[in-house]
Amino acid sequence: MAAATETMSPPASQTGIIGWAREKLFSSPLNIMLTLLVVFILLSTVPGFIEWALIKAKWTAPTADACRGSGGACWAFIVEKHRLILFGLYPYEEQWRPLLAAAINIALIIASCMRRFWNMKLLYIWVGGLTSIAVLMWGGVLGLSYVQNTNWGGLPLTLILATFGIGFAFPFGLVLALGRRSKMPAIKTLCVVYIELIRGVPLISLLFMSSIMLPLFFPEGVSIDKLLRAQLAIVLFSAAYIAEVVRGGLQAIPKGQYEAADALGLSYWGKMGRIILPQALKIVIPPMVSLFIAVFKDTSLVVIIGIFDLMNATKASLTDTAWKGFSVEAYIFVSIIYFAFCYSMSKYSQALEARLATGHKR
Repeated sequence: MAAATETMSPPASQTGIIGWAREKLFSSPLNIMLTLLVVFILLSTVPGFIEWALIKAKWTAPTADACRGSGGACWAFIVEKHRLILFGLYPYEEQWRPLLAAAINIALIIASCMRRFWNMKLLYIWVGGLTSIAVLMWGGVLGLSYVQNTNWGGLPLTLILATFGIGFAFPFGLVLALGRRSKMPAIKTLCVVYIELIRGVPLISLLFMSSIMLPLFFPEGVSIDKLLRAQLAIVLFSAAYIAEVVRGGLQAIPKGQYEAADALGLSYWGKMGRIILPQALKIVIPPMVSLFIAVFKDTSLVVIIGIFDLMNATKASLTDTAWKGFSVEAYIFVSIIYFAFCYSMSKYSQALEARLATGHKR
């Protein structure tokens, strides 16, 4: 009878943090060189940045001159100008309204990400939430003073542009993707022309077109609000890219799925709504969320037509002659805001992808 073999634990050099470092950081000469290069860059930049941003920074100061001699960041500028950056030209005494509207907008997005609300309940939540946002931002009812949307700005406006841009572009993009794969030549040609035309021009040109040329097509005395024109350009632009992302998902569905749906006797919309689209949308979660992140960041381009979104409000805060020279602090502050939203979307997409088991194990 063969002697029972004694179970031996792996060497200490292959387990724990030492084993992880050997495998991930020092597994080859190239990895060793890259690891040392990254360590050198971090040691050269991080301590200096921490010293500037935290150790020598001025968090409060009565004037800008009190910040300039410290050799560190002047976060007192953010304390002084945070209302202008976050809320733009909205009346100072009423800025609790856009703050509450932004909170409601974020709450609506969070509710949409929770699976328990993926039913008709979510529609009622959005209707109620958007009505509340409109009442808060415009006012004119319930004792609130009326504020024109030309005075809207900052983070609430950026959230509104991104939310409505994605919300309206998504169903439009789905229709365009289905139309591009249609067997009817007229519909297919129309969708192809629209998608390729919109994707062939930058968003800036569409914003200029919507702001300057679109009013020329309306009768005299008829005009569309500038904010609405910018929102329309974002929707039309985003829908074309969403259509191509969804089309990629549709093409990834095996032909047998279509044949099985036809064998069940489902109509075209029943086949798409119940079998094909759910699978296609699960496949394209990563590129779709990447597109949503891009749309959220591209809302900053409305600065070129004079809308005071988060970026334009930041630029406006830098024009104060008494607080000039602190653009680095201002843009770091805005970058943190953008990063927080974009990183949250990225992490949610990863969690959603894992929950819906979109990966294919081999």
